[in-house]
Amino acid sequence: MDLTTSLDISAAGMTAQSTRLRVIAQNMANIDSTGSTPGSDPYQRQVINFTDTMNQALGVKLVEVENITKDNSAFPTKYDPSNPAANSQGYVKMPNVNNFVEMMDMQQAERS
Repeated sequence: MDLTTSLDISAAGMTAQSTRLRVIAQNMANIDSTGSTPGSDPYQRQVINFTDTMNQALGVKLVEVENITKDNSAFPTKYDPSNPAANSQGYVKMPNVNNFVEMMDMQQAERS
């Protein structure tokens, strides 16, 4: 393996992790984004999925972003009757983003 191949492998990994950091930043930026009307869904956490693909020219496998999907976990609720998105009982659906999980994912991506 020559130097150029090593750099291409590193660049592919850095590009994939850069995309991961962008998705994490979007999740954290929308941690308080509720729906605009009662019954509407708030921001839904996004999750990135990676895949390895064979690069025929280099003869090695490179990591790539396969897709970005939405996290289908339940939305937590918060009692806030003054919020425009509150239902008739005063509860608002909150985004399914957990700040601690996002921070851990960010640290892992930065170290990769």
